[in-house]
Amino acid sequence: MAAPRKDNVKDLIIESTEELLKTKKLSDISLSEIAQYAGISKGTLYYHYKTKNDILFDITDKYLEQQYQDLLAWTEDASKDTSIHRLVKYVLERDVSTAGMRLHLFYDAMLGNEKIREKLLNRYAQFSALIAEKIGERTDRFPPDYCAWLLLLLSDGLFIHQTLGNPQLDTGEFIRQSEEFIKRGI
Repeated sequence: MAAPRKDNVKDLIIESTEELLKTKKLSDISLSEIAQYAGISKGTLYYHYKTKNDILFDITDKYLEQQYQDLLAWTEDASKDTSIHRLVKYVLERDVSTAGMRLHLFYDAMLGNEKIREKLLNRYAQFSALIAEKIGERTDRFPPDYCAWLLLLLSDGLFIHQTLGNPQLDTGEFIRQSEEFIKRGI
């Protein structure tokens, strides 16, 4: 008798790989390990994904699309205070809280994975444009394009220092101070 069919096998593979990536680099994870963690056969995994890079591409798309949609939904929610200082806080908090997956993406991109690098750069352009648009809607005191890139670069720096465990930087306090700094318009 055949094993019961699992629905959404690709989602199961992606979720299993994401779980494994919480404790290992992609290069240290085998396709066999992913299949075992997902509770599927290697043949089933190979049917959906030929390489770990193919899985990483789908994880990248999922991760970056979710980040973009979350930002869009938050900025368009009329029931929320989405003023400029709150926008800064939101972007920094969200980016720092999702640092783990971005580190894997950056790692692969820096090691020469051109497809991941292109995906990241394209999404940075999209995020920058969206953030600049939202800044421009909220204030004319700051140049929107510059502020959008400043915010993205700041968030990357924060998550790197958080990941390093820098004892000289309290990330939460830094975000709070940044929000206050912007709120006062300095």
